[in-house]
Amino acid sequence: MSGTTSTVSRRDFLVTASAAMGGMTLAQGLPAEASAKAGVTRAAQGGSDVASLPPYGGSTMPAGIRSRRVANVNGLTVHMLEAGYESPGRPAVLLLHGFPELAYSWRKVMLPLAAAGYHVIAPDQRGYGRTTGWDDSYDADPDAFRILNMVRDATGLVYALGHRSLAMVVGHDAGAPVAAWAALIRPDVFRSVTIMSSPFEGPPAIPFDTANGAAPPPRAATDDELDAELAKLQPPRKYYQNYQRTRGANDNMLHAPQGLHAFFRAYYHYKSADWKGNKPFRLKARTAEEMAKIPTYYVMDKDKGMAGTAAAEMPSAAEIAACKWLTDAEVDVYVTEYSRTSFTGALQGYRVRRGGDPKSIAEMHTFSGRTIDVPSIFIAGKSDWGVYQTPGAVESMQTSACTRMVGFHLLDGAGHWVQQEQPERVSELLIAFLRDQRGASAKP
Repeated sequence: MSGTTSTVSRRDFLVTASAAMGGMTLAQGLPAEASAKAGVTRAAQGGSDVASLPPYGGSTMPAGIRSRRVANVNGLTVHMLEAGYESPGRPAVLLLHGFPELAYSWRKVMLPLAAAGYHVIAPDQRGYGRTTGWDDSYDADPDAFRILNMVRDATGLVYALGHRSLAMVVGHDAGAPVAAWAALIRPDVFRSVTIMSSPFEGPPAIPFDTANGAAPPPRAATDDELDAELAKLQPPRKYYQNYQRTRGANDNMLHAPQGLHAFFRAYYHYKSADWKGNKPFRLKARTAEEMAKIPTYYVMDKDKGMAGTAAAEMPSAAEIAACKWLTDAEVDVYVTEYSRTSFTGALQGYRVRRGGDPKSIAEMHTFSGRTIDVPSIFIAGKSDWGVYQTPGAVESMQTSACTRMVGFHLLDGAGHWVQQEQPERVSELLIAFLRDQRGASAKP
């Protein structure tokens, strides 16, 4: 055990030191106050440090996938992974990752999609990885991270790469709402959608016929109200999305006492099918008593941060050795990137894209009553609590939000990281969906 601990400590030290050296280089010659905000300067300047970094993914990146940066995309310089780029004119597929992930999370499905004849595009989304042009301070204006602007990011990248439309957009976790809203708002560009892990409920409703006496719809409890009820339980709990919005969430994870590598290892393990306690089921309602049935990565112990939550479920050395879907070298890719960027930009989405943020709700009301009318499928792991963490979301997605949902797939042997845990099966489902849509469009 001491050897394992020592190895992890050296790894974390080297990764952190490397990131710190990069920051020192950037800060040289800046005024003291600017040096203190080197991260913001880095993002605002377009990431001069990014161009000099070692190859993205290092030796773990499959041959045939290239790393590329695309400037002038809705104010960003987007870093992306790309496969199937050798042959021009191919139909395109866009893959949008979640939290705390990267474009790298799609590495195992990109080549099969490319082999099926597609130009496969996987960007580091705004706030993540080697995409630059976003402000990485907690006090940054969060407007850029609202859902409609994230859709503009996706559309701008598609256009910059010379595509007028896509064969499919795929979104996982925090990427799922971006993909879903893209398909809802611009069906001419995003011609089919695969939603992964996080069901899409549709736009918020505007009260209807109230001038003629109809009762307004019941108001759902806000995250703050849910938190207040969770705090009354024994033991007291709290909702993770509310926690992720707090100022301290970044430092808690970035400077996890167990080290960043151990944090990622435990966090990914806890939400995967490898953690045998993940046996999700439909909840009756969004009440504190029902929500408390969810594991603590979603409904946390009130007295713990996310680092402590993950540490309590650290896999054993034997479990780590048996984990073939995420090796230590692959974990190091996430450690390297997040050591440099921190989690702050990635966490901005929790502040404005989920919950009851009034400005985001007002923007989304523009599309109230609209549905996703392009072909759609849903894919998640059978051991993924993300499917059911919002009671009623699955049913709304299947019955009203998506009018042409042709597949709903919960995969054995996968938890939340479905495209990494079961990449072969995910690839098969995506390719079959694309083939069916191509066949349908070819019919007279």
